[in-house]
Amino acid sequence: MKRAVTIQDISCFGKCSLTAALPVMSAMGVETAVIPTAVLSTHTGSGFTGYTFRDLTDDITQIAAHWKKLGLRFDTIYTGYIGSCSQINVIKRFIAQFRTDETLVVVDPVMGDGGRMYAGFDSRFVTAMKELCSIADVILPNPTEAALLLGRNFSNSLTEPEIKDMLERLTGLGCKTAIMTGASPDNTRNGAAAYCSCGEGFVFSYGENIPGSFHSTGDIFSSVVSGGLTLGMTLKQALDLAVGFTHDCIKATLPVREEEWYSVRFEPCLGDLAKACKKYME
Repeated sequence: MKRAVTIQDISCFGKCSLTAALPVMSAMGVETAVIPTAVLSTHTGSGFTGYTFRDLTDDITQIAAHWKKLGLRFDTIYTGYIGSCSQINVIKRFIAQFRTDETLVVVDPVMGDGGRMYAGFDSRFVTAMKELCSIADVILPNPTEAALLLGRNFSNSLTEPEIKDMLERLTGLGCKTAIMTGASPDNTRNGAAAYCSCGEGFVFSYGENIPGSFHSTGDIFSSVVSGGLTLGMTLKQALDLAVGFTHDCIKATLPVREEEWYSVRFEPCLGDLAKACKKYME
């Protein structure tokens, strides 16, 4: 059985980060270990105020030391939301400790969305995230994060040639593959675009553009891609699965639109995801 570790925060309510990654990757047949970077009572998105926050940076080093004694090995190391530059440095050391020639390192450089950086981050964090991306095999920025990593002004209307140019430049950071989530070449389609500098070249996967803002779709998409690549899917197969599953989760949420501000309903869709991955588990 393939084994992955995902390193990101756990929001106790709101179904994002670890509370999305763990059930999604487990349903795909990937044994998933977790390292929480912080514990929050809820996620920090709009709609929640007064949430609690506990930083767990010091625990990461202790967990790593224990796991090293146990001789644990991971097929994939997948990082999500990271709270500070110091955490990035700790995670870089973790990767150095547990990476082998066969280990896949996936970085979701969570920093912002909709043209704005998330609260608490600054230019120093962007620089630190670039360093983490430089040692990754795969990175998954959205258009805002891609612009931050490249030092460009954000545009919410990217043409396909512009997307291709950004993807190529993102691999120039040091990663082998760059995937832009939320890539939308026109008003009717939304999905993902990728560039693999080591073989597959440009890969695109689009689905229906469903109007609205749906929380946690980025975490779900990145988790499916990470799980798919861990199972040995091609880049195209992993993208198609992630785009299809994310759209299914959005559609499952449409009848209960009052929930979209805190998460999409991915639970009803996990059975179909498991079936789609079954042949890769055998």
